[in-house]
Amino acid sequence: MAAPAEAAAVAAPSQPEVAAGSAASAVVLPERLQRREAERQQGVERQRQKKEAQVVKEEQSEFFLAAFAREREAVEALLAAGTLEEAAARLQALQKLLTGSVRFLAPYEVRQGQETVARLQGDLAARRQQLQPKKKFAFRALKKEAAPGSAPRPAEPAPPDPAAPELGPGIAEGESGGPPLCGFSGAQDAELELGPAELLQRDVLLAELRGCRVRLRGNPNTLRVRDCSGCTVLCGPVSTSVLVDGCSDCLLALACQQLRTHRTRDCRVYVQVTSRAVIEACSEVSFAPYSWSYPGIERDFESSGLDRNSNNWNLVDDFDWLATDRPSPNWSLIPEQERITSWD
Repeated sequence: MAAPAEAAAVAAPSQPEVAAGSAASAVVLPERLQRREAERQQGVERQRQKKEAQVVKEEQSEFFLAAFAREREAVEALLAAGTLEEAAARLQALQKLLTGSVRFLAPYEVRQGQETVARLQGDLAARRQQLQPKKKFAFRALKKEAAPGSAPRPAEPAPPDPAAPELGPGIAEGESGGPPLCGFSGAQDAELELGPAELLQRDVLLAELRGCRVRLRGNPNTLRVRDCSGCTVLCGPVSTSVLVDGCSDCLLALACQQLRTHRTRDCRVYVQVTSRAVIEACSEVSFAPYSWSYPGIERDFESSGLDRNSNNWNLVDDFDWLATDRPSPNWSLIPEQERITSWD
């Protein structure tokens, strides 16, 4: 009868052991509660910070929209009054305001701002054309009939119109109703070049080129590359915007404040852009940082107003891709080992 009693004594924990176990449980339980409380507090703090950040972002967006509207109205008033130089300066300030605000604006706000700036740039060019001095009217002296037997006097060539731009073979003209543009159109397998004097603050158009190599050494105001295929386009700093539309199999080197790419496929773009590049209805477009250079490019950057230290070459907004958790399949970055380093 003693053996069962001894076994029970061995199996049953002593009173001190029971007390020690209860104390350990009492210690573990508060520690677990403390960890849960700490995690809860961290979650609350994260939510608070997120909410504050959203409030700041909304306040910044509201401030931008108000300032942008004021500047837009000022530019429109200056254009209506014909004060074009001041309008151009305010328009450039408007572009810089948009460029400096893209980091906190929604994509649709960026797009609306870009469309407004592009419209005002078109209005400015149209007003410049409208206010351009007209060719003076003058009576021509009537030809005197030559005396019988004398040789006819050759007609004197009409004096050139200083207001009319000289357009060489393949030079593009402005669209119907718009001002004349500087550039090239309809050429094939050609080497095409324009220099600083021809490009300075001009609106440049390259249209319907096939297999051409174009070098634009200078500082244009805007650049449009439209319906080109198999071309290489190397351009100096553009003061405002570049539009690439309907192009394929092209190599582009561009520096600008704003880059918009529409209906374009299989193109490589080496870009310096101070805002975020925009693509729409595009596929197989790849990007790398701008690396083309030529003698005098630093001077052209100074006249363009572009900041060489500001380059968002790898920040691209695809208006056809709204998913935020997956990258757009329509554009990519050119691997570093595949980038062009020598352009000659």
